Amino acid sequence: MNPRIQKVMGEIEKTKTKIAEFQARLRELERQKTELENAEIVAIFRKEKMTEDEFARFVSAMSAKSVPNKEDNHEE
Repeated sequence: MNPRIQKVMGEIEKTKTKIAEFQARLRELERQKTELENAEIVAIFRKEKMTEDEFARFVSAMSAKSVPNKEDNHEE
């Protein structure tokens, strides 16, 4: 086989390997981020000394505020 083609094929394999490594690293970083965010939420929950019911109502209220009313999005 042409040596230049072999060289390019080798580079392709190296690149694929690096991509797989970067994807694995990205997944790990995203997992760590989620874990840290969850820990922060728990810390706030504990600091405010909320009951589970109070926290559930708080989250529901915040969710309701963040979802825009469909009627507000209609242009007439």
